[in-house]
Amino acid sequence: MPRTIHFHLDEHVDPAIAAGMRRHGIDVTTTVEAGLLHAPDEDHVAYGLTHSRVIFTRDKHFLRIHATGTPHAGMAYCHQKTRTVGEIIDGLVLIWKLLEPHEMENRVEFI
Repeated sequence: MPRTIHFHLDEHVDPAIAAGMRRHGIDVTTTVEAGLLHAPDEDHVAYGLTHSRVIFTRDKHFLRIHATGTPHAGMAYCHQKTRTVGEIIDGLVLIWKLLEPHEMENRVEFI
């Protein structure tokens, strides 16, 4: 199965997660790379939708955005301090291996 999900990491995500994902061959952007440093969460959601990128976040505000019905390309969420960097990378790799972009649209996967 082709692995076509692309990710975007919000600004509070450890850069080691992006590095680990890239070692698996996953296309990922960071907040700095996307020019979204200090941008509102809604701008990240719009960026993800425009560029077909699933957002990985540890910020509960993104769950509220999802709950309002705002369209998005998908979200992967992990509660603060519940998983190690390695566990988060493993969870994101699993999403990348098992799901296609259309399966993530307007969906939240919890890690």
